[in-house]
Amino acid sequence: MRWNSPIPIFICIIMGLSLGSCRKNDMNPTHQGLSLRNDSIYTLPESCTPDSSPVVTIEKGSYIPLYGKEQTRIEVSAFEIDVYPVTQAAFLAFVKRNPKWQKSYVKRIFANQNYLKSWENDTTLGRNISPNAPVTNLSWYAAKAYCECQGKRLPTVDEWEYVAMADEKEKDARANKEYIQYILGWYEKPKTFLSPVGSTFKNYWGVYDLHGLVWEWTADFNSVLITGESRNDVTPDNNMFCGSGSLNTSQLMNYAAFMRYAFRGSLKADFSIQNLGFRCIKDIK
Repeated sequence: MRWNSPIPIFICIIMGLSLGSCRKNDMNPTHQGLSLRNDSIYTLPESCTPDSSPVVTIEKGSYIPLYGKEQTRIEVSAFEIDVYPVTQAAFLAFVKRNPKWQKSYVKRIFANQNYLKSWENDTTLGRNISPNAPVTNLSWYAAKAYCECQGKRLPTVDEWEYVAMADEKEKDARANKEYIQYILGWYEKPKTFLSPVGSTFKNYWGVYDLHGLVWEWTADFNSVLITGESRNDVTPDNNMFCGSGSLNTSQLMNYAAFMRYAFRGSLKADFSIQNLGFRCIKDIK
């Protein structure tokens, strides 16, 4: 399957077909017996220093997510978010200081065989990779470790979607057909992950590249499509949950969001995909 185009997964949502990632057991927030929210699964590196990535502050607010009971509004607290996705150069500096996350040393329980596969070796980027391109082919565990090393964390789905629903002028541009078409058009473009960060537009909040460069890991990437246990679940039908989630949503402009939720639902924490990167956020005390 070519991961740069999640159309096959989207078809599963629209038609209610059965994908492995749509089964309740596969969507349980555990991976190989490990809790995705258990911070004790590895020891944080000692050689961690804050990075110099620019950040912007996202004001607290609320939004109505794609899935859940109609008109259920989710509150989002204020936080700081990286302006750009984490770059190849930044992650290279991280693994040099923390060898346990180098491709030759990372434990397979934390990253599959595709981990950093485009790099020449543990501390050398691939020949065709720009240091300023977003880092990809890394697992959820590695992304989480990087953010924690910076005193930050991965954003939740709600936090990510709250920021990403903004275009250049509006906090919530989800009703803007041109904006949605831009996102859908990007989903079909090949190898955008090779472009440098900052290649796309700056949104209302001052954040770049939420759409148009790479998909991004979230802390709770597999939390939304959990039948019977999801925070907003409204149907007991295990077999039809993926399909009913889309059929019960009347806003056709949310097709782009359907794809994101489906893509997240197909992931496991050790996956390393060539167009999947990440950025970090920090709570405001």
